Amino acid sequence: MNLEDHAGDIIRKARAMTGIPVETAAQAAGLTPDELAGLEETGVAPRKVNFKAVAQLVGVDGSKLEAVAGGWLPAARDLGLWRELRVVTTASQGMAVNCYLVWDEISREAALFDTGWDADPLFRLIQENDLQLRHLFITHSHHDHIAGVAAVKERFPKLRIHSGSRGAPADQRILANAFIHLGSLRLTNRETPGHSEDGLTYIIGNWPEDAPYVVIVGDALFAGSIGRGNLSWDLARQKVREQILSLPSDTLICPGHGPVTTVAEEKEHNPFF
Repeated sequence: MNLEDHAGDIIRKARAMTGIPVETAAQAAGLTPDELAGLEETGVAPRKVNFKAVAQLVGVDGSKLEAVAGGWLPAARDLGLWRELRVVTTASQGMAVNCYLVWDEISREAALFDTGWDADPLFRLIQENDLQLRHLFITHSHHDHIAGVAAVKERFPKLRIHSGSRGAPADQRILANAFIHLGSLRLTNRETPGHSEDGLTYIIGNWPEDAPYVVIVGDALFAGSIGRGNLSWDLARQKVREQILSLPSDTLICPGHGPVTTVAEEKEHNPFF
C-alpha cells in the first residue's frame, strides 16, 4: 500500500501549518511557484528539489522528507501476530479509507473501528468468522469514516456505539481513558483532537501471546505524515506526540488512510516529528 501523503502533500501541509507563502517556499526549494504547486499536487517535480531547505523553512525534518520523496515506506508487518485483527479498505470519490475489525478468539465478541465507505466487506468478515459484533468505535466524525454507520446499525441494532463527538447522543459519548473489555482484550482511548474536534485514538492491549499494543488513530497520524490540522495544527502535533508516540516503540499504528506502521517507525521517519 502506498503512503497516504507524498512529499508534495507534506510540503503543502507544512506550509499551511506555518503560513509560508508558495513563492517563499518555492524559492527555498529551487523551483518556480508553478513547479512547487505541481509538486504539491502530484508529488513530482521537473527538476531537483532542495528538500532540506524547504523543510527547514516550513518546520519539518529535511532528511525524513527526502526519504519520503525517495520512496520510503514503513516495513511490511505480519498481521498474523495479531490473529484477531483485520484491516478493511474501501474506496469512493477517489479516496480509500481504512477501518478495523477486532475480536476475542474465545468468546468471538467483536468490535469495529470506523466503517469506511461500504459495510458489506465487514458483514462478510463477521459472518465468515462467526463473530458477535458488540461495539462500534468512531475515531472521528468525518464522512469517509462513518459512511457505513447506518447500515451497520440496521444489521446489528443492539450494537453499542462509542464516539467523542459532543453532538452524539449521551449514551454514545465515551469517557476519556475509559476501559472496555472485549473478552480478554482490553480497550481504552485517548483524546487526539487537531484534525477534528472529536478525534479519539483507541488502544487495544492484552493480546494473546503478548503481541504488542494496537492503536487505532483515525486521521491523527499517517505513516510518514499527519492529517490536516482542521482544528489546530499545533494541537494535532502535540496530541500525536503526547498520546500516540509516547506508547511503546513496537506498538502497531493503524491509521485511517495508508499503510500500518509502528511508533518506532514514525519517530524515526515521520517528517513532522
